[in-house]
Amino acid sequence: MTATTALSRPRGLSRLLLVAAVLLGALFTGAAPASAHAALTGSDPKDGAVVATAPKGVTLTFSEQVAMDDDSIRVLEPSGKRADTKKLRDLSTGAVVRYGVDLHAGLPNGTYTVAWRAVSADSHPIAGAFTFSIGAPSETSVALPQQEAGGGAVGILYDIARYVSYAGFILLAGGAAFILACWPRGASLRPLQRLVVRGWVTLTAATLALLLLRAPYTASGTLGDAFDLAALGSVLETKTGAALVSRLLLLGAAALFVAVLFGAYTRREDEAQTKDLTFGLAIGGTVIAAGIAGTWALSEHASAGLQPGIAMPVDVLHLLAMAAWLGGLAALLVTLYRAPSIEREAVRRFSRIAFGSVVVLAATGIYQSWRQVGSWSALTGTSYGRLLLVKVALVGVLVGVAWTSRRWTERLTEAPAALPEEEEEQPVTVPEDGERAAQLARQRAAVAAARAKRSRDADPGRAGLRRSVLAEAAIAVVLLAVTTVLTTTEPGRTEEEAGRTQSAASTPVPNRPVDLRLPFDTGGANGKGTVRLSLTPARSGANALHVFVDGANGRPLDVPELKVSFTLDAQQIGPLPVTPDRIAAGHWSAEGVQIPMPGEWRLQVTVRTSDIDQTTIDKNVKIG
Repeated sequence: MTATTALSRPRGLSRLLLVAAVLLGALFTGAAPASAHAALTGSDPKDGAVVATAPKGVTLTFSEQVAMDDDSIRVLEPSGKRADTKKLRDLSTGAVVRYGVDLHAGLPNGTYTVAWRAVSADSHPIAGAFTFSIGAPSETSVALPQQEAGGGAVGILYDIARYVSYAGFILLAGGAAFILACWPRGASLRPLQRLVVRGWVTLTAATLALLLLRAPYTASGTLGDAFDLAALGSVLETKTGAALVSRLLLLGAAALFVAVLFGAYTRREDEAQTKDLTFGLAIGGTVIAAGIAGTWALSEHASAGLQPGIAMPVDVLHLLAMAAWLGGLAALLVTLYRAPSIEREAVRRFSRIAFGSVVVLAATGIYQSWRQVGSWSALTGTSYGRLLLVKVALVGVLVGVAWTSRRWTERLTEAPAALPEEEEEQPVTVPEDGERAAQLARQRAAVAAARAKRSRDADPGRAGLRRSVLAEAAIAVVLLAVTTVLTTTEPGRTEEEAGRTQSAASTPVPNRPVDLRLPFDTGGANGKGTVRLSLTPARSGANALHVFVDGANGRPLDVPELKVSFTLDAQQIGPLPVTPDRIAAGHWSAEGVQIPMPGEWRLQVTVRTSDIDQTTIDKNVKIG
């Protein structure tokens, strides 16, 4: 009897769940922390710079809009004490996104640490740290943060909740769409009802989890802060918090929709009323599903970057098409395993809807790819582009398997007209022993279930279709995981633009020290000669300077005075004077010459050959 009962459990579904668990573990626990979607493109002072005097403040420039608060930029002295005024300043102008903090006056020399964190316009946290020095580099007691924003256990839980929320939406919206558009009689089938209801429960639970995890995900990284009411209040004031709350409200309306779908809709009798109710449910369900999809579009990739006014509706269409296809696929799989029968026409309807969904996914996906990738080089040279290629390949495989399913549909035996909710039982004489009667009833139910399973498995078309749909569902699990990882990966266009900006902001480091030969003429007696200058290693920070002065005859010329200065006109820094020490006749040297930052510096060498004869030589040099 136990063996007979076990026949009713779909082993294929168990295998699919096992595959899903393995894939989720590989994609989430093994993945790196979420990449930044906005990028730090510049700072003042720059990373590693050595400035002669303490700056009045520190500014950061980003590639796109970010959200920051008064504690988002922290400047720490070598001892670890806060050096900033803890007051954020928004210095953005036009397309330039820049924030800064003022520094206290009278800061001591040494190496300072700038630690910053922000939230991108597409809801993803970013963070980083760098150092600069005043006067000269020094030891510091401040350790740079090792964990990236959105990483650790909180990041893994948040990513899992994000995946589960997508899965719940697909089951809820796609399952309901399958019933209304493909198989209205399936509304009375308990397994399909459970599929849609579980989709609603899953999406609701995942949304609540995202709301609670939002504060630690974007700020502290401490799981215990998920239950901090003050932090939760701050989250509700953000765009992402408002989107999650809106999703919960829409899920309330979705609960009413599900109650009608599996209540009044299943008890329909009058054909005219049935058509009206179907039309009303279709319109209402579409509006609710579009609203829920819009909560993603309003708070993630589509809301930031190029053409958000077009990108957000396109993103909604993309999500709805994905739900109709993959959610309908899940509903069809459940039906093939659990329902006594299904009409061939119902499968054909779903096949047409799936084809239309693929067309919509292709059109909207091409636009999204152009918007997020932007170039062929980003398609193969960035993490986002490579993941996108994997997604496209999976969609191609899924379409190929779906074509096989379409062929099996043609071989599907036409189902009977009626779909009984439960097997009819023959009248039996109830023995006096109530326990014995219950046992006989369970036996009859098990035998009836086994008979029904053998009957539906006898159709080779149904068996083949079930296997191909199971394969589709397994691929869909992987596809959904890759899609979720894409939402936490920096778009290729942003990554490339940030790289170009950073490259343009920094001057290439020379392959060797700066070596110059500068002829001079002071106009007086013995006033002609050549200055040979060497700057090592010609990088920002400490450098060694050697200057040799040769006369017109090529021999060392011992001049009364020699001065050197550096000016960075682009940043209005300098002139920074350097007074080298005389080492020998015609040779001057200076150690520890501080160059605050890379750039094209104007080098000035002043040579005095007598009390009244002197000249200044200018030369632009690139210092890394």
